[in-house]
Amino acid sequence: ADTRAKLIDPAIRASGWPEALIAREETAGEVALWGEGAHRTRGRIDYVLRAPAAGGPPLPVALIEAKPESQPPLAGLEQAKQYGRLHHVPFVYAANGHAFAEHCLDSGETRGPLPMEEFPAPEELLARYEALRGLDLGAPDAAPLLEPPDERADRYYQRAAVRAVLERLARGERRALLSLATGSGKTRIAVRLLRALADSGRLRRALFVCDRDELRSQALTALHGAFGDDAAAATARDPAKNARVVVATYQTLGVGEDGEGGGDGSYLERHYPPDWFSHVVIDECHRSAWGRWSAVLTRNGGAVHVGLTATPRRITPRPGAGDADSDGDDAITRNNYEYFGEPAYDYGIAQGMDDGYLAAMRLERSDVLTAGLPEREHGVESERLEGGDVRDAITGRPATVAEMRGRYAAGSLEQDLMIAERTEELCSDLFARLAASEDGPEQKTLVFCASDDHADRVAAALNNRYAAWARGRGARQPAEPYAFKCTAAAGSDLLATLKANQRRAFVACTVDLISTGVDVPCLRHVVFFRYLKSPIAFHQMLGRGTRIHEPTGKLAFTVHDYTNATRLLDEPLAQRAEADREPPDGDGEERERRRFEVSGIAVRVLHGGTDLAVQEGGRLRFVSLAEYRERLAERLLAEVPALGGFRERWIDPPAREALLAALPDEGRSAEAYRAAAGLEECDLYDVLASAGWNETPRPRVDRAGRVGEADPEPPAIERALARQFALGGTEALESGTLFGVPAVREAGGRAALAAAGGGAMPALKRRLLATDAEWTPR
Repeated sequence: ADTRAKLIDPAIRASGWPEALIAREETAGEVALWGEGAHRTRGRIDYVLRAPAAGGPPLPVALIEAKPESQPPLAGLEQAKQYGRLHHVPFVYAANGHAFAEHCLDSGETRGPLPMEEFPAPEELLARYEALRGLDLGAPDAAPLLEPPDERADRYYQRAAVRAVLERLARGERRALLSLATGSGKTRIAVRLLRALADSGRLRRALFVCDRDELRSQALTALHGAFGDDAAAATARDPAKNARVVVATYQTLGVGEDGEGGGDGSYLERHYPPDWFSHVVIDECHRSAWGRWSAVLTRNGGAVHVGLTATPRRITPRPGAGDADSDGDDAITRNNYEYFGEPAYDYGIAQGMDDGYLAAMRLERSDVLTAGLPEREHGVESERLEGGDVRDAITGRPATVAEMRGRYAAGSLEQDLMIAERTEELCSDLFARLAASEDGPEQKTLVFCASDDHADRVAAALNNRYAAWARGRGARQPAEPYAFKCTAAAGSDLLATLKANQRRAFVACTVDLISTGVDVPCLRHVVFFRYLKSPIAFHQMLGRGTRIHEPTGKLAFTVHDYTNATRLLDEPLAQRAEADREPPDGDGEERERRRFEVSGIAVRVLHGGTDLAVQEGGRLRFVSLAEYRERLAERLLAEVPALGGFRERWIDPPAREALLAALPDEGRSAEAYRAAAGLEECDLYDVLASAGWNETPRPRVDRAGRVGEADPEPPAIERALARQFALGGTEALESGTLFGVPAVREAGGRAALAAAGGGAMPALKRRLLATDAEWTPR
């Protein structure tokens, strides 16, 4: 930060990069795990340069990775490359304030180190960006690329994904594939993409296709937010032809298997002429776009086709994956790549967890050899089953060894044979684990079973154990239902309850009804009682748990593996999940690295997170930075709804004191929060504005520099006072010794300020604290 403020910022400003063209993108912060705890760490801040494009907002074209001036200028280049790919920019820079190195991600060329005085200007990088990516930003096809993104609502990678697709369309390409992890917001990206196309006049009619009613409802809700009544769902009775954006399932269109339309494509042909749609978005395209379903694409062959998938770009199963069905998955991947080409943008589960946008994952692999049967590795010989309660899975009648096959593969158990002891043992072990966890057994859980019948039996066994658990707590009223079957055959009536109700419908026993697409953000446990061979299917099922759910405090989820399904984990994700995440000198408990006090408030720095001490009901309690930030935001917004009003109260000392008194611990803990969050270089105004209104906190020297450097000829007294702000913030401008400071005295002191008018000091404060959009040079 010091290198940036004192060396890099002045150098790049001299090359033509004003503050308005510099974005500081901060990620949510990885969730660190140890013991039962899940804690946010500090997010990564990426330093993105945006070049001005005529007719639109500035476009991100470069990223700088700054290192201390004591390090070589190329020290941060590899990090810069990684972050540059995530931001989808062609140029990345590593700099130590004295020199820089440039790497072009599109060409693979590196140059430097070069002196900071030679840092390229915005116009140069924009021209090189157009040439590298084959774009003409003045052409009509590039108009959507110049539509303003929603920088407050969207995450950096969502904006990057939209931009990557629009670049392809600007080059005249008609197909694009987006591969993003479950829970990363693919539907949101599709909505932003369609909105940019519509606002630029490039969208005639769009079709958003998915393969389940639940997914149709989710997509329609998102599209209504952007298009209002101009987005509608196609149903058996209404093709919604008047809508600009139509949301439909393959079954409704009559091109799915066992669909409402008969599976013959008649609905599609009857209601929509060829090329009726100018744009088609195919949700979950890894499993939906091939076979008969491809009729949607061929009938709209002139349209732009955008595929959305949560399947990783390349799944590399961890060593020892055994019988992973890589051939079947390769065929699916090959179909996607042959049709769409390489993904325009790629954002995997592991990256989402690193950024803190996806929940952290715990692995619990059970060593239970169910019913004494070592079926995992080699299957089961029929003679091992003699004497047990073994029944035919179809008829339910007892099965004798004479009637059985000689050997049953592990995956055929529960599908061909019902083994009561096996089901009971699995459910006993699982329920014991749930009951022993931090929040007990009443947590949202998804159990993947082998069949509908298996799901029934698992639900019954878990309900029995839950009933006994509830009875053991006296007069406690048990939840009804606790465990339930949720499969295609049974329907999904309780699915909404699973998602929204925190007091019942805790455990959904399914086969694959909610293995893809359906959003259950409060899900804390994913259980594998089902054998799997497909890495794609496994990652889709795993993705049900990756969403973070702030209302219930869910930052992590647990995978309970009873069938060695986690052998299919993609290698980067497996390495991440199995890394030693305990404190290096710890025993699995939270251990302090250090503790300090700010304004009498205790701050403790833990391995993986930082907590503040707050008073609650007369007792001291430590809360995480994230929780404290939420408390700050709640109090701030209750006192002052708008940022402008907050700034006006801040520049008035009595009003500011009253505002601080209304904050937790009368504002003292806000000072501790600033120190714990690493924002000591910022005025407390920026710290609170970032908590309450999500403003990017800016260092004091940064704000002061605008007055001293960006103004053509600022009055000497303003320049001197701005320097005092850089040193001590707002309070430095109110100090009784201010006009005794030599630099202020030499600039004319109190007399010079008085000559500027009675409102000169409040006006200077407003200028110093203005947002980028509000601030203009004199």
